[in-house]
Amino acid sequence: MKITHVMTASVVTTTRRTSLARALAAMHAGNFRRLPVVENGKLLGIITERDLREHSGYLVVTKVGAVMRSAVITVAPEASVEDAVRTMLEHKIGGLPVVDGDRLVGMVTTTDVMRAFVQMSESLPEVLNA
Repeated sequence: MKITHVMTASVVTTTRRTSLARALAAMHAGNFRRLPVVENGKLLGIITERDLREHSGYLVVTKVGAVMRSAVITVAPEASVEDAVRTMLEHKIGGLPVVDGDRLVGMVTTTDVMRAFVQMSESLPEVLNA
């Protein structure tokens, strides 16, 4: 199965100029733990809840660009779900930006992968009984 079948295509993003406080508010509002940092559709970096915890007390005055990780581990849309899972396990991360070249086209998380697994396992009895 390809990443495009399980990824979230409508991704909430942030910019380098956004305060950490606003980034955290966006994470809480969307109930997710990471935000891709994008400019003109191009992925520049990523910021996670862990990054924000390290800067608590300075969230209002610190900009995302000061703390974002610019060496982002990504996956291509045509990659397999299995490859994405291996990458997440290897790097001990819970999500990957999906990029086509340098353009962000989605996000895939462990939740997306588990949801796909459940859907596949639920349809398996139908396939076996056919």
